[in-house]
Amino acid sequence: MELSKVLESKIKNEGPISFHDFMEMALYYPILGYYNSGRNKIGEEGDYYTSPVLSSLFGELIGKQIEEMWALLDKKPFTIVEYGAGTGVLCKDILLYLQNNPPLYEGLEYCIIEKGEAMQQRQKNLLQTKVSWHTSIKEIAPVTGCVLSNEVLDNFAVHRVKMEKELMEVFVYYSNGFEEILRPAKEELKNYLKEQGIILPENYYTEINLQSLEWIKEIALSLEKGFVLTIDYGYAADEYYSPKRNSGTLVCYKEHQVKPSPYENIGIQDITAHVNFSALSHWGEKHGLQCSGFTSQANFLRSLGLMNYLRNLELKDPQNNRDLILQIQKLLMDMGTKFKVLIQHKNIKTMMLTGIQFAMPL
Repeated sequence: MELSKVLESKIKNEGPISFHDFMEMALYYPILGYYNSGRNKIGEEGDYYTSPVLSSLFGELIGKQIEEMWALLDKKPFTIVEYGAGTGVLCKDILLYLQNNPPLYEGLEYCIIEKGEAMQQRQKNLLQTKVSWHTSIKEIAPVTGCVLSNEVLDNFAVHRVKMEKELMEVFVYYSNGFEEILRPAKEELKNYLKEQGIILPENYYTEINLQSLEWIKEIALSLEKGFVLTIDYGYAADEYYSPKRNSGTLVCYKEHQVKPSPYENIGIQDITAHVNFSALSHWGEKHGLQCSGFTSQANFLRSLGLMNYLRNLELKDPQNNRDLILQIQKLLMDMGTKFKVLIQHKNIKTMMLTGIQFAMPL
């Protein structure tokens, strides 16, 4: 049975569902949902590229930042918790780099939190040592080390809202196709905006990611001492709610092309929404995480030495290294400006991290 038919039947039997519930089913419904279908989603044959797939230098430089975090934690046994490890390539590249530091590597645990069985199996085929798999960080707590996520939060199901005379939430119903209706928004959606001091103008659409708030709370409670490193595309609140973004940030991808509607290609296209990093920092602080810094991926990688790699390649053999040079330029320029890096910390007294030396306001 097609997923669109499952959704159609659910709506006809139960009435309109929130856009959040529609997106959750489209992405995560057993077997038929986008992330549970077993289809190849990442890379040339998939629907989108990720930085780890583009170049192994991405994982190497994150490994370099983690090495610095380990030193700030007095070089004691260290745990990396990676959410949603995708193909497993980032984990592989980080571990390859950290093998060069035997005292760190010997006391290292690498825990992957991956709920999708198809993705978990793919990771297990690639990763043989040092790695364990879990469904929740609660299984690993208390954690001393670094909690890492790369392109995870943008795929959390979001609530779509529109400001009219009052805040309204988007619901989905079915009548010769999927259509949207508006209903008064719940108090928790209103409070999300109110707590950040956000006042939306009329006819303004946006997304609210309540799941990310639960996510950061669970991490904060599970982290005894260390860092949270979050990489994703998104903005600080001022830019997230700018007038030019009055239709929201929701976007769909299929075969590397942007698709106009979440109500087509259901289960075979990605649906994403940008991350509000100000909200992530604000709710993190409420649960004991301090903001270390916020920067672009380009500045993060540049601070950790990516330009030195680029110069060496251009000096040594620019012709034979052309593909690698292009990969590095993409990490710095196209993806480097769209993607942002937020680092938070807990129970760290002295805290100077190289990757966030060019921090931006949140």
